Amino acid sequence: MIRFFDIFFSLLGLLLLVPFFLIISLFIACTSRGAIFYTQKRVGKDNKDFKLFKFRTMCVNADKKGLLTVGEKDCRITKVGRFLRKYKLDEFPQLWNVLKGDMSLAGPRPEVRKYVDMYNNEQKQILNIKPGITDYASIEYIDENRILSRTDDPEKQYIEVIMPQKLQLSFQYMENRSVKEYFKMLFLTAKKILFF
Repeated sequence: MIRFFDIFFSLLGLLLLVPFFLIISLFIACTSRGAIFYTQKRVGKDNKDFKLFKFRTMCVNADKKGLLTVGEKDCRITKVGRFLRKYKLDEFPQLWNVLKGDMSLAGPRPEVRKYVDMYNNEQKQILNIKPGITDYASIEYIDENRILSRTDDPEKQYIEVIMPQKLQLSFQYMENRSVKEYFKMLFLTAKKILFF
């Protein structure tokens, strides 16, 4: 049933958001050099890699300077990118990932291989379900970049503190996964973004 809602809402969203996609694409193209979309290899269900789509919010080759985004004033983020990130508009292209079946609307955020390789056996169980655009961890850590910017060693803070906490929150959704929980997650996410 969840897959049915994923297909329905992702297809509907892609169709309705075409005008916004065009506007966002124009702003990205006119304000910074590089492609409109950014793709990154992430780890999905059953520990399989897939290409995650986003609107590009950073300068070209920014990921070569580090995988974590640290603070709102990270010099790699473009002016348009800052706005897109604040309202999570950069995530809209992931509706295509949902339609393809790589992701669900609700589920643990897909991580890059570097960090997945650090999971212990218990944490690896999160890979038994499809990753999603949002879950409890996404809501709780909506200001993750700001938190990381306040630490002396952002990567250490992420690996030792934030990542384990996010995984625990993701397990909450995994253990209670149902259509009711799915819609609850979408509602809570919309509410958090609108009033953040």
